[in-house]
Order: sequence, then structure tokens, then C-alpha cells
Amino acid sequence: MNTKNTLFSDFESVNSKQWKQQIQYELKGADYNETLVWESLEGIKVKPFYHNDEEVKSFQNSTSSRPFSIVQNIFVHEVKPSNHRALDTLNRGAEIIRFTIENETIDLDELMQGLPTENVTYYFNLPFLSKEYLAKIEDYAAKNKVTCAIQIDPIGHLAKDGNWFDSLENDFEILQNSTINSSVAIINIQGGFYQNAGATMVQQLAYTLAHCNEYFNRIPNINHPISIEVAVGTNYFFEIAKLRALRLLFNSLAKEYNHELDCNIIATPSKRNKTIYDYNVNMLRTTTECMSAILGGANAVANLPYDALYHKDNEFGDRIARNQLLILKHESFFDKVTNAADGAYYIESLTNQLAEKALVLFKEIEAKGGFLELLKEGVIQRKISESAQKEQDLLDSGKEVLLGTTKYPNKNDRMKNDLELYPFLKQNPRKTIITPIIEKRLAEKIEQERLSQES
Repeated sequence: MNTKNTLFSDFESVNSKQWKQQIQYELKGADYNETLVWESLEGIKVKPFYHNDEEVKSFQNSTSSRPFSIVQNIFVHEVKPSNHRALDTLNRGAEIIRFTIENETIDLDELMQGLPTENVTYYFNLPFLSKEYLAKIEDYAAKNKVTCAIQIDPIGHLAKDGNWFDSLENDFEILQNSTINSSVAIINIQGGFYQNAGATMVQQLAYTLAHCNEYFNRIPNINHPISIEVAVGTNYFFEIAKLRALRLLFNSLAKEYNHELDCNIIATPSKRNKTIYDYNVNMLRTTTECMSAILGGANAVANLPYDALYHKDNEFGDRIARNQLLILKHESFFDKVTNAADGAYYIESLTNQLAEKALVLFKEIEAKGGFLELLKEGVIQRKISESAQKEQDLLDSGKEVLLGTTKYPNKNDRMKNDLELYPFLKQNPRKTIITPIIEKRLAEKIEQERLSQES
């Protein structure tokens, strides 16, 4: 007997109206919308169930989960220790090494000495702009046949720092010349700090898209994939949908410029919801955030060590962070299932709503002069600040929870003598051409009060 077509033949199909009627009956008079429908900070009303006869899709969803790569971040303070650490982490499961090179005195040959060139990708994250150093990296990659990408983002630097590397004209002249002549990808969108500063998901998507559009407008014929960095929070299904929406929006924008290359999404857990008290909870947070990143279709994931807020880089924190990704990859097989989120009406609905709302905001930004103009006017900074304050108010009122900090705190925790790094917002008054976008964690005020009360 062929059960393929008869398995569900004894069950009548139930439409969304019938489901809602049954739910209303079970509520025994309680209001359906007030009891079961809640609204997110993005203005999205989340229903208790989703049905395929309700959703009208305005975007063609073609995103999928894909084999993701495990990224190890290495800040290059000294060359030899960084080289040894890179080799060690590659032997322990890392697949991409991202070197953050602080200045152009770093010797590239010494940094890369003895490192494998096959089946490994190297990112060179540069917080400075030097055409000579860009050329050195490109030459090294060509001579040694190394798969690599340079991560440079003058607009992101302006938004975070308040100043260009040099000036708008000089920064883009160097970037354009390097892009035209480069054999490696160079343009990188630092979208993660929008989330870490408190922007809603719609704002994160729209600002990242507008950020990217500035490069398309100013640099013709970009012939390498554009990398986009994102930060991922703990709103599990929303974050999956956010990454899916980002790829859809990017591809829609890229078509307008005849750019046929897909973007390269690099995801990292958010710092905004991380805490120094009951810090082991950070491991649980980063695990779900990495899961969202993978299911949302991130190409690469760089996990955040549980103690990154208050400890300097250390072997134990790095190993735990890397092992979280190794478990998801090799024990949970998160990269083996294709399109794991497809067909989930809830995620499909969230993806479309986030993309639609972000597209509306993006068009408003462009109609008002574009991203750089609104940064100059302080509009972007003000909107993010307003969203961050709304979220902060929810936390302060108890409507949003940080376990171990605002709920079920361990009063015996002592952290004052364990802080190797300053985990709070740093004030550095200086002259800037725009107001920078400031990243700030939700728990900072509570933590500072607790630290002041420690004996």
C-alpha cells in the first residue's frame, strides 16, 4: 500500500479562520489580540500561529542555510605570538583567521610565516587606511596564492569614530583605486555596531543597506564580493529572519548596479545583552545567537568569548567560544541541512515584514540625501539613540530580562578584582566632524552600581 498520498487523507484541512475560532473559544472570553498578540520594537505584531492561507509574500525568498566557516579573531599586538596563535587555532578547528592589524608597521611576511595556504581564508581587518599597506597585502596574496580578503570601511569608521581616516575625498580615492586594481575583496560594511548601539532590526537593515549604497554610488564597477558584518542578538527567530532579509535586500540593491555577486555575511554575537555578572550565562546567549546566524545564512561566524567584556584575550575563553561553533557544526550538523528555515510560515512572515519595513526606511534615507548626509545632520545617531532608550526603559521597568543581572542575580558574585578590561562606555572628548554612534550595553548602569557596593 502506498501511504504517500493517503497518510493525511483521513484529516480534513483546517484554515486559519477555523484555528482562530478554536483559540478564541479556548480563551473563554479573553481578548485574542490583547492576550496572544504582542508587538516587537520593530512594530511587528507577532501572532500565536501562522497559516499558509494568510501570508502574501512580496519578496522572493531564496535564502538558505549554507556551510558556514568558523572565524578566529586575532588582534595583532605582537607579530610572533599572533602567528603562533593563528597556527594553534587552525589546528583546533578554526577555518578563517581574522587578523586585526593595528598599524602599518606590522611585518606581513613575519605574521604569515609557516601558516597554511590551502583550505584556509585570511581576513585582514584594518582600522587604518594606507594604499601602501593595501598593496602589500594584495602582493602577498598573489605571490603566495593565499585566499584572503581585506576589511576596510571608511564610512563605518566615520560613523563609529566621528572622523574620516583622512577626508571623504582622499578615503574614497584610495579605496576606489585599490578596488579597481585589487585581486582580493576590499569593501567591508561594519553593520554590527548599529545593533550594539541599540538600533532596532529594521534600522539595522536599512542603515546597513544605505551604508552599502554609498559605496555602490561612489565606486563604479565593484568586481569583488562585499562583506557585511552583523551582530546577532537573542531574539532567536527574529534574528534568523533579519539575516535572511539582509541578503534579500542586498541582492535587490546590487541588481540596480549590475553587481551580480552575493554578499559575504560575517556574524558575531551582540555585546549589547552581555553581562559581567553571572558571566557564564553569556555562553548560553552566544550559543543561540550563533544558531540564529547559521540558520539565517551567515557565511562565517565569529563567536564572542563569554568573558570578552572584562578579560583580555585568553586561551580558555577562545577555546570555549570556538568549541561552541564546532559542536554546532560537527555534532549538531547545523551546516548539513539545506534551507532549514524555509517553509516555516513564522520565519517567512518575519523575513518579509522586516525586509518591507527596512526598504521603506531605506527609501526615506535616500530621498533625504542619503546615509552620509543624514549622518552629518545627526539624524541616524538620534534615531538609534531613541531606539536604544526605549529598550533600556524596558529593561529598567522589568519588561525585558537579563538573567543573572535583572532577574535571579547571584548576590555573592564579586567582579571588582577580576576586571582586566574596562567593560563600560568610555568617554573620550575630542574634536569630530560628526557625532559618533556609541555602542553601549544594557546592563552597564546596574553593573556599575553593584561594583560600587562591593566590599
